[in-house]
Amino acid sequence: MDISVIVPLYNEAESLPELTQWIERVMTRNGFSYEIIFVNDGSTDNSWEVIKQLREENPAVKGVAFRRNYGKSPALNTGFIRATGDVVITMDADLQDSPDEIPELYRMIVEDGYDLVSGWKQKRYDPLSKTIPTKLFNATARRVSGIHNLHDFNCGLKAYRNKVVKHIEVYGDMHRYIPYLAKNAGFTKIGEKVVHHQARKYGKTKFGLDRFVNGYLDLATLWFTGKFGAKPMHFFGFLGSLMFILGFIAVIAVGALKLYNMYHGYHYILVTDSPYFYIALTMMLLGTQLFLAGFIGELIVRNSPRRNSYEIEEEI
Repeated sequence: MDISVIVPLYNEAESLPELTQWIERVMTRNGFSYEIIFVNDGSTDNSWEVIKQLREENPAVKGVAFRRNYGKSPALNTGFIRATGDVVITMDADLQDSPDEIPELYRMIVEDGYDLVSGWKQKRYDPLSKTIPTKLFNATARRVSGIHNLHDFNCGLKAYRNKVVKHIEVYGDMHRYIPYLAKNAGFTKIGEKVVHHQARKYGKTKFGLDRFVNGYLDLATLWFTGKFGAKPMHFFGFLGSLMFILGFIAVIAVGALKLYNMYHGYHYILVTDSPYFYIALTMMLLGTQLFLAGFIGELIVRNSPRRNSYEIEEEI
C-alpha cells in the first residue's frame, strides 16, 4: 500500500464526509493505493456514526474509537500502530489541512529520501493570541532539539516513512515533538514543506493557551530523557558531587577562618553562628541527595526491560 492517512479527531462530525471525499479525489487522481484511519478520541457528538457510514461507502476507511478522550498523542500512536502504507500522512480533521499537499509530501519521502517531512503553515488564519506564542514555542523547540530547519513543530500535516512511525512512541502530549522523537530514534533526515493553511470551516478549536505551558514542560522532559535518560548518574551524580565538594570546602573555610582569628587574637564567632556554615551544610546535604537520586536512577535503568533496546538500521 502506498499511503496511510491518519486522522485523529474529537467532535468533528461535520467535516468528516467532506474530508474523506477530498482525500479520495486526491488518491484517485494520483493513482495511489491508500487507507484512511480515523481515530475517534472519545467524541461526544455523532463522529463515530459518521465514520461507520463512511466505512460502508468506502472500504479504504478504517476507524478506531476510544471509550473516552485521551488526547491527540494517544490517538496518533494508535494510528501509527495500525498504519500499513509505505508513507504515513497525519492530518487534522478540521479541514484546515489540505489533502492536496499529499502527493508532494509523498514524493519528498519516496524520491528525495526524507524520513520525515513536516508542514509549515507560513500564512496562518489564527488569532494573534495563538500565533505569537506559537512562534516563541517553535523558536525554543528549534534551539533545544537542534532541528534548526523546522519552523512549525506542531503542524498536524506531516509525512513519515513507515519505519519511522514504527520506531517511535508518542504519549502524553508529545505529538508536538514528533520530529525530536524521530531524531532521538536515529531518523535525522527531516525536511519541511510550506503548506496551505485554511480557515476553520466547522466548529471551534479544541486547544487552549495551557498547551503552551505544557509544551515547554514536555520539551524539558524530552530533552532530559533524550540526553540523560539512560545515564541519570551523569547528571545527578555530577551535580550532586559538585555541590557536596563546594559545601565541604566552604565548611573547611569557615572553620579555618575561626582558627586563624583565634591564633592571631582577633575577634571571632562560633562556627555555628555563621550563616555560611548553614549554607555550606545545606549544599552538602543537597549534594548527597542528588547523588543518591542518580544512584537510584541507575538502578531503575539497569532493571528496565528496555535498558538494551537499540534502534537497528539493518541486519543480514
